[in-house]
Amino acid sequence: MVSLKKKQKTKKRYLSEEKKDMISGYLYVSPFFIIFFCVGLFPILFSLYLAFQQWNGLSPMEFVGLDNFKIVLTDSLFWKSVYNTIIMGLLGTAPQLIVGIILAFLLNQVFLRFKQFYRVTIFMPYITSMVAVALVFSVLFSNQDSSMANYILGLFGLDPINWATSEWGTKIAISLMVFWRWIGYNTIIYLAGLQSIPRDLYEAATIDGASKFQQLRYITMPLLKPFILLTVFFSTVGALQLFSEPTVFLGQSAFTRSEAMTIVMYLYRDAFRLQSFGTASATAVILVIFIAVLAAINLYLTSGIGRKKKRGAGK
Repeated sequence: MVSLKKKQKTKKRYLSEEKKDMISGYLYVSPFFIIFFCVGLFPILFSLYLAFQQWNGLSPMEFVGLDNFKIVLTDSLFWKSVYNTIIMGLLGTAPQLIVGIILAFLLNQVFLRFKQFYRVTIFMPYITSMVAVALVFSVLFSNQDSSMANYILGLFGLDPINWATSEWGTKIAISLMVFWRWIGYNTIIYLAGLQSIPRDLYEAATIDGASKFQQLRYITMPLLKPFILLTVFFSTVGALQLFSEPTVFLGQSAFTRSEAMTIVMYLYRDAFRLQSFGTASATAVILVIFIAVLAAINLYLTSGIGRKKKRGAGK
């Protein structure tokens, strides 16, 4: 009888210690969830709630249903911002994915000397301050005839361009800024993917008589596919959230002109310049839908990279 009581006490004590460990574990990870709720989850839910309200930040909220979405979707400036975002996203992100793979292949070659220097140089724009980037590109794409961009155009017999005021000049300048800033980030990711591929596969393919193109098609690209999907997803999200580059390039006039107005800039203008938080929240919801749809399309298109075509049953 005494031994049975001792066993029960030991069991209770054991369960008590287990619960203490469980509670202490939750306490250790609780700061992340608290910060995520305050900084991430709560703003998302509150923005979704505001999308159906009319509110200027001070007066009481008024429920308006889907009116905010109707205002945004019937605004020609919003669709202009969608057009600008897609065009600058394609010009700025699509080339960097292709060039990033090429640079990664070059940096991964055995015969290349000073690899570390080239890697640091390519990655340097990613960690450069946006203020410095704005100063550099404002000089390169100045409206003056003596600017670097206009000087290069002059070498080919082309007329100078007012980069900060023309429709396509502004888009090209901002797209090049995006390309220059993010090319190193994608290159490093692709380089890490290439270095994760075992050399034994290439040696075995060489012994079997596979050419360099066949090795690239059947070994490199299929094994590099997860890294390509990652960069495509991040690039799609980043392109649709384009804000810093147009803002720092155009300055105060960025929100009063339509040449480089992006979706996020349109959202920012409604919220913090027009104090229309309802339409700004509706724009945010529409942007999330755009990101989800375009990211799914891009992932679907890139998921076929390295996939072998199925042969017919009769073949």
